[in-house]
Formats: sequence, structure tokens, C-alpha cells
Amino acid sequence: MFFIVGLLLTIYGAATSGDQAAYEKSLSIDVNLWWGIVMLVFGAIFLVFGFRGARRIKHGTQESPEGQAIEAREHEAGLEV
Repeated sequence: MFFIVGLLLTIYGAATSGDQAAYEKSLSIDVNLWWGIVMLVFGAIFLVFGFRGARRIKHGTQESPEGQAIEAREHEAGLEV
């Protein structure tokens, strides 16, 4: 969610960067662009951690005997993801 909103804010901030009247209240700082970049980086970090965690969970179940038993039961029941 942060990544998507950050991407939208960054695009909007870049598209309106030449409009001085719009950013007059913020001391001519393109707030949309800068906060969009911050949210984009924050969202990207969370995406990386999310994918790493999901991969670690999947690999962790294959290595332990308990995880192998769970996967065998899921395979027999047709519940594989």
C-alpha cells in the first residue's frame, strides 16, 4: 500500500513540479514529490522483507521433519499453495 501511494504521489509531484502557485504555501517545496519518494522507499523495504519472509517460511518447512509431514498431509489433501 505504501509503495502504491508513494508511486502515485511521486508521479503527481513530478507532473506538477513546475506549478509555483500550488507549492507557494509550502515555501516552494514540492511536498508531493518528496513524500512520494519517502513512501516509495518505505514500501519497497517492506515488500523486500515480505518476500524474504515468505520465502524463508517455505524453505523452513521443507527442512524440518515436522514441516515435511505437514507438506505431505497438504499434498495428500490437495491443499498445496
